Amino acid sequence: MAKRILLVDDEPNILLSLQFLMKRAGYEVDTASDGEMALQRVAAVPPDLVLLDINMPRLNGYDVCEQIRNNPAWHSTRIILLTAKGREVEKEKGLALGADDYITKPFSNQELIDKVAALMATLE
Repeated sequence: MAKRILLVDDEPNILLSLQFLMKRAGYEVDTASDGEMALQRVAAVPPDLVLLDINMPRLNGYDVCEQIRNNPAWHSTRIILLTAKGREVEKEKGLALGADDYITKPFSNQELIDKVAALMATLE
């Protein structure tokens, strides 16, 4: 069975390109365009991994990350923060809130695929 990824970003073009990339890599993909929708999707069908933007309306990525980590039912869900926020303090905050990895935009498609594959391998 294919691993499931939830892509969360408020930019439709980014969601579309990530969706194409992750489907091509063999993953089942769901999308959300804001933090509240992301938590609804996680609650409905918990993904194996969440690719999560930080700057979003309604609920930012830091808050979503924290809420996923605070729910024992979602303990095994992997989280990669994928954001334009590249300062070290922002990265440290994301990792402290429970993100498994932090990638800044722009990013290499191959780097992203490799990091997703590495985290998915920890679930097997």
